[in-house]
Amino acid sequence: MKRFQLWLTVSLLTKFETGSGVSLKQSSRAPQMNNHQNISTLLDNLLRGYDNSVRPDFGGPPAVVEVDIMVRSMGPISEVDMTYSMDCYFRQSWVDRRLAFPGDTNDTLALSISMLARIWKPDTYFYNGKQSYLHTITTPNKFVRLYQDGRVLYSSRLTIKAGCPMNLEDFPMDIQRCPLKFGSFGYTAQDVLYRWNTARQVAIAEDMKLSQFDLIATPAANHTDTIVNSDTKSAEYSMLLVSFHLQRHMGNFLIQVYGPCVLLVVLSWVSFWLNREATADRVSLGITTVLTMTFLGLEARTDLPKVPYPTALDFFVFLSFSFIFATIIQFAVVHYFTKYGSGECYFSSDFSSDSSSDEEDWIESKEKAPKDVSHSPVCKGSNYDSSNGGDPHFIEVIPLSACSIPVASMRRTSQPWSNLSCINRSQDEKNYHTSPNKSTGSQKSPCQIQRHRKKKKKRTPRFNSVSKIDRASRVVFPLLFVTINLFYWYSYLSRTKRIQNLNVS
Repeated sequence: MKRFQLWLTVSLLTKFETGSGVSLKQSSRAPQMNNHQNISTLLDNLLRGYDNSVRPDFGGPPAVVEVDIMVRSMGPISEVDMTYSMDCYFRQSWVDRRLAFPGDTNDTLALSISMLARIWKPDTYFYNGKQSYLHTITTPNKFVRLYQDGRVLYSSRLTIKAGCPMNLEDFPMDIQRCPLKFGSFGYTAQDVLYRWNTARQVAIAEDMKLSQFDLIATPAANHTDTIVNSDTKSAEYSMLLVSFHLQRHMGNFLIQVYGPCVLLVVLSWVSFWLNREATADRVSLGITTVLTMTFLGLEARTDLPKVPYPTALDFFVFLSFSFIFATIIQFAVVHYFTKYGSGECYFSSDFSSDSSSDEEDWIESKEKAPKDVSHSPVCKGSNYDSSNGGDPHFIEVIPLSACSIPVASMRRTSQPWSNLSCINRSQDEKNYHTSPNKSTGSQKSPCQIQRHRKKKKKRTPRFNSVSKIDRASRVVFPLLFVTINLFYWYSYLSRTKRIQNLNVS
């Protein structure tokens, strides 16, 4: 009997717990099912009789569309195509009172993107757009939110490629203003008005960086366009305009163009320190720098469109090319005014035995040959021992005007420089030579006696002719180049307001 009562009590408790658990689960699911049913019912009621081809407040005041943009990244920016691209979140918001629903003012419904096909939305297009698209990976990147007062928020992620008319007169110190203009494609200003969101107009991501530019400003404004339709009736369309002010980086151009141009100009000035007799060296140096400068000038314009006006970079390349070309013209002038005897001839002593023997042979051959009073070579150095104390390293300096250099005969006979006549025989020295009736071996000239006393030496001329034009060019060319550069950089930097921007920053 007691066992039966105990079993009955346990079975009753088990049934009670099971019944209460089922009732709790049903009570927790009921509100959720009711919410889903309520939202579905609410949307069905809102869209019942809704015509998505009619704008909000049709027949009344124009619908106001508020827009704001969040720019995630920009680039590439092409000067050749004059376009720029950017990745942004494009948000549009408007009020459609047909979609208002009762409830708290903070109530928000996050709807599926399939609802976009069932409600009205503005036909926004980009006026200067070239090629834009919506991101669709992994799903179409857009969403719709519905507020209690009927406000609709429509956001989408777009990549916009728009045209940017560039003025490249100040390139590469330019500041470009790339606009983005958009509005309604079909609705006039009487139906739809576009306005910037007062809380946030154009926002820029903090981690956004550009490779060639700095984004220094993004001014935004409202704009109204007046367009003449095909029926000769003008209509006003509401537009929004934002300009992206881009300041170009100059580091790449300083390394690739400006630096090499300056070095080439300085390299061309090396010819001012070369002797004017070094014609081949100076001409080859000038031609090499001109060709290199031409290559740099052509390479600098490969990434630029074929604009009909010169840029700041073109002016600098042309300036450098002009200085290099002027260096060649300067040498041509120096070479034209160079005459034999206009410089100095240095004769150095050489104690080699071969040179002495060669010179002795030359003297003996000259003694046996018929003597010409006006052209026979002698050595001006009868007081050589007394004037320099017998210093064997003494170097005589004789003007080139006193040297008769038989260039034509040297080319035919290939005789050495020791055969040159340094100075014509003076009238006093003629007395030392023997008469034609006497034996040539009985008497010797003072020059020959002096050579037999000392070791025989070979005297070779060394030219070191520096023109006065070269001396002046060493100072004039650098000063003129520095002055023009200072004027060039100050004018362009102040013109593009880069100096003011540096002071503000």
